[in-house]
Amino acid sequence: MNNLNQRSIDNLKNVHPDLVRLIEEAIKTTSIDFVVTEGMRTLARQRELVRAGASQTMRSRHLTGHAVDLACIVKGKLRWDWPLYEKLAKHIKEVAKVQNISIEWGGDWTTFKDGPHYQLSWAEYKYEK
Repeated sequence: MNNLNQRSIDNLKNVHPDLVRLIEEAIKTTSIDFVVTEGMRTLARQRELVRAGASQTMRSRHLTGHAVDLACIVKGKLRWDWPLYEKLAKHIKEVAKVQNISIEWGGDWTTFKDGPHYQLSWAEYKYEK
């Protein structure tokens, strides 16, 4: 059984409680260890990522605490192999279904595949300022 490390806990601050609950449960039951690399973002950070090509929108769910990025860990090292992210996504989706949380995975997108990205669905989780 895995637990979230301090970096992940810190990166979940100000993230929607349903998404936090999902990630906390998923880490306990996953066969692939992971770390939360990003949660809530500032506008400045989002602009930086768009400029770098790592994001394509200023309407990111990270800006409202409705998204997280996860990185897979194998033998203590971050790994970016696509099959790991597909396997992790299957697990995250299964946990979300059990918890009745509507989630979207960036790896399912057709134009910009984003394997580390998970967000609460726009349809179920509207954000009002």
